[in-house]
Amino acid sequence: MSRIGRLPIDIPAGVDVTVDGAAVTVKGPKGELTLDVPTPIEVKIEDNQVLVTRPDDERDSRSRHGLTRSLIANQILGVTEGYSKGLEIVGTGYRVAQKGAAVEFALGFSHPVTVEPPAGITLTVEGNNKLTVAGIDKQAVGETAANIRKIKKPEPYKGKGIRYAGEVVRRKAGKSGK
Repeated sequence: MSRIGRLPIDIPAGVDVTVDGAAVTVKGPKGELTLDVPTPIEVKIEDNQVLVTRPDDERDSRSRHGLTRSLIANQILGVTEGYSKGLEIVGTGYRVAQKGAAVEFALGFSHPVTVEPPAGITLTVEGNNKLTVAGIDKQAVGETAANIRKIKKPEPYKGKGIRYAGEVVRRKAGKSGK
């Protein structure tokens, strides 16, 4: 039995979880999320807890059991507290500025780079070199942060670029003189 999949998920106050066939809908104070459960996995609600079960010990069922339980737990956490990911802009002349809902980066290119947030994601700028990506969907927050980081990854010689908050960039030695 999956050690993660067999754990029940407690439903906190203010959160409504409904199971309609293969769709699990989670409503909370911050919003609503829906998950389509893969076919062999079953989801039930008993005693204010969500239980995820699998019908057999097939390889496919075992692999999706813990995954489904984790995805539902992440949705419940997302609609109650939300998720956020911090980004830091490092480099001389590199900065970020808020332009309405979008943000504009100056990253040493010949032009500024503007990023529009996808639906359900908010981008907030703190100072001129810190950015926070926030939302209720963990996957969407992580993907948006990764796409922003992809614009200018930290380079290994001077460490300039966009990095996650707390990320350690391995530095290389430059050219050595004679």
